[in-house]
Amino acid sequence: MNLKEKNILITGGSMGIGLATARACLQQGGNVLICARNLSGVEEAVAQLKEEGHSQVFGLAADVSNEKDVEMLFDELEKKFGPVTSVIHAAGVYGPIGPISSVNPEDWFDGIRINLFGSFLIARHSCLRFKKNGGGRLVLFSGGGAASPFPNYTSYACSKAAIVRLCETAAQEMAPYNIEINCVGPGFVITRLHQKTLEAAAVAGAEFVEKTKTEISRGGVPAEIGANAAAFLISDDAAGINGKFIAAPYDSWKDFPKRLKELKGSDLFTLRRIVPKDRGMSWQ
Repeated sequence: MNLKEKNILITGGSMGIGLATARACLQQGGNVLICARNLSGVEEAVAQLKEEGHSQVFGLAADVSNEKDVEMLFDELEKKFGPVTSVIHAAGVYGPIGPISSVNPEDWFDGIRINLFGSFLIARHSCLRFKKNGGGRLVLFSGGGAASPFPNYTSYACSKAAIVRLCETAAQEMAPYNIEINCVGPGFVITRLHQKTLEAAAVAGAEFVEKTKTEISRGGVPAEIGANAAAFLISDDAAGINGKFIAAPYDSWKDFPKRLKELKGSDLFTLRRIVPKDRGMSWQ
């Protein structure tokens, strides 16, 4: 893929998947602005990327659930590099852990505010800029709970499932403006979020705690897999791919350009309700 002349905003870019995504975009020639809420973390990430030989990168502190901060990010990116062409939204939190009967409602809603409302703000302002600039590509990161239940993580799961539907819906709305929007599930990447599972212990659920320990011992899914999928989806190679929910470790996304005829107008790689006929039953 080639990202030269692409001016790219990456949220949550100071660590984990976001940082890996910034690196992948820089390696392909993109101009990158990373952001996160913690300024020192952003500065450390920018310094690290520059030490690796990437000069076309800078960073800012911002809260993606604050609209003024989001507007500021787009303004600063365009001042530095020119019209924004691409956005990858990797910022997110786990939210409170525990059964629905015991989590604090305000903490629960705060997870929704950051994950879902933050995704909405990033998507909205991306589309406003893209419409002015003749088009663009946006990638949102989904995650656990989007495609299957995630007990004891309802705030996270609900927000991530909603992000997929936000992607699918906004993609249809924005298609006439040469704007393409897709969503990536990165798999079980070992990040700071999993430390919260270990700290939560019993309230996280014994099964998921053991799964987390096992995945950590194995090293999990490399962050680079989701990062490369996101970088691919903002490249010109991905033209025509729109409104899809891609599981980066499992789906053959590199071959999608060969499958545009099958992808367009189909419900492949989307969230849909299962009815009896989908399982070979005839009672409805």
